[in-house]
Amino acid sequence: MYFIEKQEYDKYTDEDHQVWQTLYKRQMKILPSLAENDFLEGIKAIGFKEDRIPSFKTLDEKLLSITGWSIAPVTGLIPNKEFFELLKAKKFPSSTWFRKLSELDYLEEPDMFHDIYGHVPLLTNEFFCQYLEKMSVIALQYIDNEHVIELISRLYWYTVEFGLIEKEEGLRIYGAGILSSKGESEYSLFSDIPKRHQFNVLEIIQTPYIKDKFQEQYWVIGSYKELYDSLDELDRLLGKVVKNDIIIQ
Repeated sequence: MYFIEKQEYDKYTDEDHQVWQTLYKRQMKILPSLAENDFLEGIKAIGFKEDRIPSFKTLDEKLLSITGWSIAPVTGLIPNKEFFELLKAKKFPSSTWFRKLSELDYLEEPDMFHDIYGHVPLLTNEFFCQYLEKMSVIALQYIDNEHVIELISRLYWYTVEFGLIEKEEGLRIYGAGILSSKGESEYSLFSDIPKRHQFNVLEIIQTPYIKDKFQEQYWVIGSYKELYDSLDELDRLLGKVVKNDIIIQ
């Protein structure tokens, strides 16, 4: 079983509450000058509190009224088919468990802080939501083709998880994997180590993703509409991959 009927709020421990508060305070101290404004406005719109683990019921009420999305509690990582079916139905899968205080800076799989703090604020942005929905429709067309799903996952990884966006005020973060990490928030914008590229779908799907360290490359969009519009290019490229007109490893 991958799905949980509900978030069992009363079972959160004192350590769980401390983890949320510690990470929330740490990120909110640095992100006002690093994160994209729609993310910051999303935090206000859905009403995150420093001293309170979010209730999925309350989040659902907020999101449903703004973009029609809601949260689907899951036990952890779920299979591709179930994942994309949830996104198509405007339901974002989220773990309900928290990392330990001794694991604040590294996790092998995403916990609730990553899923809720990192992802949910941008579910208030209509173009970003449409991007997730349309990507899921494309993915489900190819769900039995593991190679194609891997290529789609790369696009998801380098946008939804580790994307940067160019704004009038400068380069900003919108990817949840960065937003939920103090170290990568600073590294992604200020380090001389990673390469930062103009957004390019073909380049992205040719690039395997990295799970065990900070990213070596980031792709920069100009707007969430650009992100949504890029899915036509993705669909065209995947059609060529299936026909062996182009080879991508």
